[in-house]
Amino acid sequence: MQLNPVLVALLTALTLSACGSDDNDDAQVVTTPEPVQPSPQPKPLVLFDDDGVLEADIRWTTYGVPHIKADNIESLAFGSGYAYAKDNACIMMDQIVKVRGHRSLYFGPDKVPGSGDSEHLISDFGYKALGVNDYAQAHYMELDEQSRAHYQGFVAGFNKYVADTGVANLAPECAGQPWAVTITKEDMLAYAMATVQLASSANFLDLAFFANPGDGDEYLPVMTQAGVQAQAFAKELNSKTSTLQLQKKYEHLGSNGWGLGKDKMENGKGGLLANPHFPHQGNLRFWQSHLTIPESLNVMGGSLQGMPGVINIGFNENVAWTHTFSTARHFIIYQLALSEGDRLTYTLDGEPMPITSKSISVDVAVGPGQFITLNKEYYYSHQGLMIETPAAFGLGWSDSNAFTIKDANEFNMDVVGFWSRMNAAHSLDDMKKAFQEFDGVSFNNTMASDKEGNVFYIDDSTVLQVGDTANLAMRLEPQLVALRQQTGFDLVPGDTSLFESSGVVAYEDAPKLERTDYVQNSNDSFWLTNPAEPLLGYAAQYGEVQYPQSLRTRMGLKLLREGGGADGKFSLVELEQALLGNDIYLYDLVLPALVKQCQAQGSAPVSVGGRDVDLSAACALLADFDGKMNLDTKGAALIREFAHLFDPQVHLFDNFSVTDAANTPNTLKLDGSALQALAHAVLNVTDNGFALDATLGELQFVEKTLAGGMGSGEKLPWAGPMHVEGGFNVFRFDRRALSNSTVIPYKIFDRLPDAITGQPLASGLSADGYPVNYGSSWMFVMNFTDNGPVAKGLLTMSQSSHSDSDHFDDQSRYYSQSAALRPLYFSEGDITNNLIAEMSLSYAKPSE
Repeated sequence: MQLNPVLVALLTALTLSACGSDDNDDAQVVTTPEPVQPSPQPKPLVLFDDDGVLEADIRWTTYGVPHIKADNIESLAFGSGYAYAKDNACIMMDQIVKVRGHRSLYFGPDKVPGSGDSEHLISDFGYKALGVNDYAQAHYMELDEQSRAHYQGFVAGFNKYVADTGVANLAPECAGQPWAVTITKEDMLAYAMATVQLASSANFLDLAFFANPGDGDEYLPVMTQAGVQAQAFAKELNSKTSTLQLQKKYEHLGSNGWGLGKDKMENGKGGLLANPHFPHQGNLRFWQSHLTIPESLNVMGGSLQGMPGVINIGFNENVAWTHTFSTARHFIIYQLALSEGDRLTYTLDGEPMPITSKSISVDVAVGPGQFITLNKEYYYSHQGLMIETPAAFGLGWSDSNAFTIKDANEFNMDVVGFWSRMNAAHSLDDMKKAFQEFDGVSFNNTMASDKEGNVFYIDDSTVLQVGDTANLAMRLEPQLVALRQQTGFDLVPGDTSLFESSGVVAYEDAPKLERTDYVQNSNDSFWLTNPAEPLLGYAAQYGEVQYPQSLRTRMGLKLLREGGGADGKFSLVELEQALLGNDIYLYDLVLPALVKQCQAQGSAPVSVGGRDVDLSAACALLADFDGKMNLDTKGAALIREFAHLFDPQVHLFDNFSVTDAANTPNTLKLDGSALQALAHAVLNVTDNGFALDATLGELQFVEKTLAGGMGSGEKLPWAGPMHVEGGFNVFRFDRRALSNSTVIPYKIFDRLPDAITGQPLASGLSADGYPVNYGSSWMFVMNFTDNGPVAKGLLTMSQSSHSDSDHFDDQSRYYSQSAALRPLYFSEGDITNNLIAEMSLSYAKPSE
């Protein structure tokens, strides 16, 4: 890629003219909370145990939810680590092995043994190149005390569970395995730092692996073994180069979130709808818990794997919050201008700068009890890791150019400190202080409400701060805009300090909004958090503004307008109905008009791909469709395959209005293109052996994977739409959710072919139907009342990933059978009435 000389002139002009400032699924009854008296001023949190013995009480209620109580943060995290390990020890140990860079040591270089895919090798080198382990070892004591209390308590509890149980008696996913390791507090910090780079550097571990100054023709990475070039491994990597493109590997992550205020809730207090769409398998699945320190902390919610005694999405007696994946871009890719004749020197403002290297070693198993050590050089500019694709894909390392990445979340240690403060917040002001003090929300929007009925939105995900001139160029300069639209990333010139970062954008400059009706997000940008008050004027890297919204966002805004009934205000029951109604916006948008076109077509065939298709049967199914993707929905595959072929830019008139973005574009073209898409959908269904009138309950399912990667053989019918249908409560099967995230095997379903192109269907339709391993995960609705918070929720994948647990599939069965939420037990009375097990834990800390 060679930047246009016109850009250089433009940037020079901007530099001269700019001001130069850097400012610029239980019973279907809602539990009744116990009456509470006005609470006294909360006691300050005690961070560490003071007598050398960690103590925690754990009570489990139905569906295996732990309610953990202790008198200090360290002991609370100790109880959390124990309860978490009981459900998910195998996942966490697998992840520690990954972040340590030891997968090749235990499993060999390939994810698929003998395939030559080198996935483990690339992963191991990559995580070592990120340096998170070395950094955690060197800087752990620089953490604030509250974070350290969480880490060391959690590790003590986790390791106690493993020791008490014995490695041979762990869940079958890891029982007796050599990779069932003891974890350390530094491991947990390294894992947290790696996790926050999911939306940045973790996208590019393969591109960093292949980055190599070479000699103009050489592209394969140079690895050595005991000083000898490891040619055998290099040759196996030839096939990888054809897939090395600049792409987002974690863009599948999504969510819906609403914060509802006193003007939008029937009782005049705050409410919340939390609906993260995350994998149901692997290291990004959620886990539910309830954490209490009497008179100091009382918080319930869901957490991602390995969050040491903190709640990521949840509520306490004062505030509730949820997160959605932000459109913000958390890194910048710089095109370096190399010095003539020197591929390891680049210029910055005319001055030479070195590209440095670091030798990294990875141990690779080559036979039982045998391993070799491979070494490889990784390259770094002053910005960060060097990355490279084959020249044909635009980011080649040539005689004149090379590419490097600056990551806003590099060595970000704020995650636990931030959420610990959030968990203990007594007001929205307390919550704001957490955002001001920490950069812990690395890739998320936040929607929150309080018991008084105020709501707050912020995208304080970590974004690099650049000057006004650079920001203007990134937002408006045609070539930079075109590159961003093409790749999804910011690619900028690296030979001028104009685009240098001065840190990360401060809390004060992040997009935010406070109201008393609602704030919402469904993975579009901050712009239409509330259409009554659009947000403008923020750094370009937070995302686009004044653009057509996704069908899911439009569905959410429609539910906010209409889901509150005649009074326009929500009860808890109406919030649950909005979340689980399974409406699709595609129905509102085009299906009535499509039915008219279809009926006008009659029995006259529509030609697509050289084949004539009679649409009469399809037309009749669409005419009877009620706009919901429930188990009894007939023609579900027809509707779904049409949705995947539907393209608003092709099939709708261009009548988008910035002032009515929630409802436009909205008019189906009359050119017959939509009928051709429908005919194509008919062929995709019938050619693959499915009946056009098959119900969703006959097609969409969850099948649990047992230890060893075998499916259980039982398919649980599963209600709910997909994102492309304009669904809200969405599901699908996502291979990327498992790609290199875990070595624990899961059943994969092969996709059937498209009837016209022969390519695998984007819908994920398999010979068994539509499998589900991703989507609505830890979801809940809640409302503050005079007697405390009332909530209903569900962990759709169930609490435990261990296939021998009673809680491996119980909530999954609950959703399959009822597609409803269950009461969340927050009060002492509800916990006592639904108790299924309890224990008291203690652990004498080793003397230091």
